[in-house]
Amino acid sequence: MSYKSLKEGSLDAPTRHAIDWKSDDFYDEDRINSELERVFDICHTCRRCVSLCNSFPSLFDLIDESETMEVDGVSKADYKKVVDECYLCDICYLTKCPYVPPHEWNVDFPHLMLRAKAASFRKGETSLRDKIITSTKVVGNLAGLPVVAPIVNVLNKNSVTRNVLEKTLGIHKEAPLPKYHSNKFLKQKGLTKNPNLDRTSQDEKIAVFVTCYGNVNSPRLVEDMVSVFELSGLSVSIINSNECCGMPKYELGDLPSVAEFAERNLKKMKPFIEADYKITAPIPSCVLMYRKELPLMFPDDENIKNLSEAMVDPFELLMNLHKQGKFNTNFINQLGNVAYHAPCHQRVQNIGPKTKEVLELIPGTKVSLIERCSGHDGTYAVKKESYPSAKKICRPVVSAIDKSETDHFVSDCPMAFDLIEQGTRKKSEFSSAFGVLRYAYGVQNEK
Repeated sequence: MSYKSLKEGSLDAPTRHAIDWKSDDFYDEDRINSELERVFDICHTCRRCVSLCNSFPSLFDLIDESETMEVDGVSKADYKKVVDECYLCDICYLTKCPYVPPHEWNVDFPHLMLRAKAASFRKGETSLRDKIITSTKVVGNLAGLPVVAPIVNVLNKNSVTRNVLEKTLGIHKEAPLPKYHSNKFLKQKGLTKNPNLDRTSQDEKIAVFVTCYGNVNSPRLVEDMVSVFELSGLSVSIINSNECCGMPKYELGDLPSVAEFAERNLKKMKPFIEADYKITAPIPSCVLMYRKELPLMFPDDENIKNLSEAMVDPFELLMNLHKQGKFNTNFINQLGNVAYHAPCHQRVQNIGPKTKEVLELIPGTKVSLIERCSGHDGTYAVKKESYPSAKKICRPVVSAIDKSETDHFVSDCPMAFDLIEQGTRKKSEFSSAFGVLRYAYGVQNEK
């Protein structure tokens, strides 16, 4: 490792290699450990990412407490302690690391962690708990049944039940858990199996991929999003799919399940792509999955490429409308000071703070941008062993809100909002930017 290389890093834009997940070498333990040792040594020399997730402090503690105080003094069995702390937010890759491709050192920390997780999953080392909590559609279908949903919601707030969950399943007793709604979004819409397509040639057509979370856990979020789109004259269609986007299984390393979800959803999305729709989703992680991650898993699949090109962040879409003079800015209500948390999976899409830009179009509104990880990750913040770390990671976000003169705080990720809300002393009438926008338009809102 030369001083020149260490000093210069790379000034080129980060690029990513395809994920060779179908090859046997991808899962080879010796090859993985060799690459982990190589990358860990680079990270140890640099240490720029120490303030991000808990993977890096865990790695540096292992090194500093070893006999040699170098990576060669760390047992390879302890590499898993670093891998388990990574939840693939991609922030280190896109904002911190100077040695990502095309740099000759070719460091892609998140995708190396993914490889190690995938090998562990293939060997059957994944816990039952982790398999259950990443099966979001299955859990949602059961917990969202008409009789079951209200019972589950009550039990999730019961201290006795939560203590039992922690002892038996490893779900932290204080972790915020999502609510379940029996009146699911797709049920409200009464969709049939036939696609709700607008086959006209107009440019402003958007198809909403509701997602399993939006359908069962946060149908109001989807309703607010659709309402805002329609207020700006968009032709909105709903994709009749409550499948998971695959991100929870991706973070688990269960790549075959990710491929199955992709195949199922692509069948539902393809008619909209062929009808020149843009596609979006209410959760940034779901947009990222189809926009960035799946094309790296299937680099030669033309259908996946077309889906990736059709996928757009909802606020990116609205700002594009504004640039064309088509975004509805007939706002009635002012918002005052808004603290806006930008989730990691939105930031790494490299589109800029579009949500902030949209909210700032509302007269009498000042938006404070918080670009820090909430530490939630969907599953990381509910596990008994990682919830304390999630709270610690979330602390700067909470502190920024508590110290601000904010009238509202929102996040584009509903799960991140729940963890932030749990920590802050302040209250917010709205949880999402779509809820805030709907209120600004003067439309009756959730509260």
